[in-house]
Amino acid sequence: MREVAALAGVSLKTVSRVVNREPGVSAELVIRVERAAAQLDFRPNLTAANLRRSGQRTATIGLVLEDVSNPFFASILRGVEEVAVQRGVAVFAASLDEDQSQEQQIVEAFSSRRVDGLILAPTALEQGYLANEMRSGLVMAFVDRAPRGVAGDVVVTDNRSATQNAVQQLIALGHRRIAFVGGVSALPTAEDRYDGFLDAMMAAQVKVPADYVVRDIRTVDQAEISITGLLQGAQPPTALFTAQNLISMGAVRALRALGLEKEVAQIGFDDFELADVLNPGVSVVAQDPRRIGRLAAEALFARLADAARPATTTVVPSELITRGSGEIPPPL
Repeated sequence: MREVAALAGVSLKTVSRVVNREPGVSAELVIRVERAAAQLDFRPNLTAANLRRSGQRTATIGLVLEDVSNPFFASILRGVEEVAVQRGVAVFAASLDEDQSQEQQIVEAFSSRRVDGLILAPTALEQGYLANEMRSGLVMAFVDRAPRGVAGDVVVTDNRSATQNAVQQLIALGHRRIAFVGGVSALPTAEDRYDGFLDAMMAAQVKVPADYVVRDIRTVDQAEISITGLLQGAQPPTALFTAQNLISMGAVRALRALGLEKEVAQIGFDDFELADVLNPGVSVVAQDPRRIGRLAAEALFARLADAARPATTTVVPSELITRGSGEIPPPL
């Protein structure tokens, strides 16, 4: 507020009155203060005065994820809650729905409400806008994806190497016509999984036709339609690597509708409910989202306790679970 007052050429009291919408300030001064506030990216904290007087935190943290209804992110939320509740801290969660424009708005909303810290699964192309928030005291950790443009504590899984290992399993069975079906390509996780697929195919000197790569799938229905098209092509793939749990669900639907669930191999990234009771069961690269959430929360609370500690990156190993679908050999 002092910086706003200096830039606007008014007193600190005038800035306070404008911010709090008090009467008695001329329109000309209101305009000057508001212009200065916009230029300095100043936003009032909704509970800052009370906190300053009490010297207390709010005992709340924010969690911003792609979609809290997705089982993977729901498990991350659960892991975060397990750590927070032990400290008497409440967790407020919000979904981005892969909308890059929402990310900054939701972060600013949490910041203005003075959460003690924030855990973010980045969706926007870069997070440089967070520098102002972090300089203002917002403590942050990042989960599932590393940020771009700022540094911080990060908890991720081994997306690239785990994908490479899974695709190598398909190649070892004799598959050469392997299709990759992935999520939003702008996300680091999607890019890492695609790179892992290419690593395995290139190491085996297997060419990948352009029509065997489908990306930017967002829903189960989109996955089903795209994979149905792949399987009905002139030279359909004998194996699928589905790089996200919703895509894997769409693949199951497509394979079953065409009666190919026991003929075309499938390995998915991320486990999903009932994958183990299908016939055949769906082989997956299983992350440990609950552990990822716990580690992210622990990193955030460690940062709250010591803001000067070095930033850390924690990679949580995944596991290839074989259930049958990924062990189907190619036709003779």
